[in-house]
Amino acid sequence: MTFMKIAAAIVALLVVCGAAVPAAQGGNAIVWTFDRLEAIGDIKTTVEGNPKVVDTPLGKAIEFDGVDDAIWIEKHPLAGAATFTFEAIFRPDGGAFEQRWFHLAERDPKTGLLASAGAAADTNARFLFELRVVDKSWYLDAFVNGPGYSRALMFKDKLHPIGEWYHVAQTYDGKMFRSYVNGVLQGEAEVAFTPQGEGAASLGTRINRVNYFKGAIRQARFTPRALTPEQFLKIKE
Repeated sequence: MTFMKIAAAIVALLVVCGAAVPAAQGGNAIVWTFDRLEAIGDIKTTVEGNPKVVDTPLGKAIEFDGVDDAIWIEKHPLAGAATFTFEAIFRPDGGAFEQRWFHLAERDPKTGLLASAGAAADTNARFLFELRVVDKSWYLDAFVNGPGYSRALMFKDKLHPIGEWYHVAQTYDGKMFRSYVNGVLQGEAEVAFTPQGEGAASLGTRINRVNYFKGAIRQARFTPRALTPEQFLKIKE
């Protein structure tokens, strides 16, 4: 095997395992592939309910029932990032109207909590991918919150059929917060974003166990800079 082939094999192995690899034009990306339950990105998971690893046209993915299936990962992969791209490849399968299916939360250094307890509103800094189901369609809600900023990008007229695979992304370039579905801009807004601290992630539910997700998640990538749609992860069948 040539040196180039060996190097390519090592990079491919790192991506599958969810390790940090160099992103295009600088910066490190973290890739999580959801093909097992016991660990994601070499980080041990906490699993509740009965999420399943399933075979799909894209490869293995984790499927959630929309009732009580959820996974927690003790890492906030965008902690410290001043600019970012948060991407995921997933399949929504209908279910409840309001679903919060991918949550990155800062751990409050004073309380040690990932979400505010006993408060009317959660004040913890966070990223969220959410969706809303309308009949046999859905629309995206991309959300960021932290000290001095809180913004949802949610557009009820941008509907997509359920039961299909999608790439979604939210990006921030230092000024504009943008959301995308399959590389198509859904909306944008100016946000005074500041970096978030260390924390954790939840899949299949909001981090405080509400608004469960019905569908499957194949992969996610976290990049500490704003990518263009041409640089996004590709859906490959």
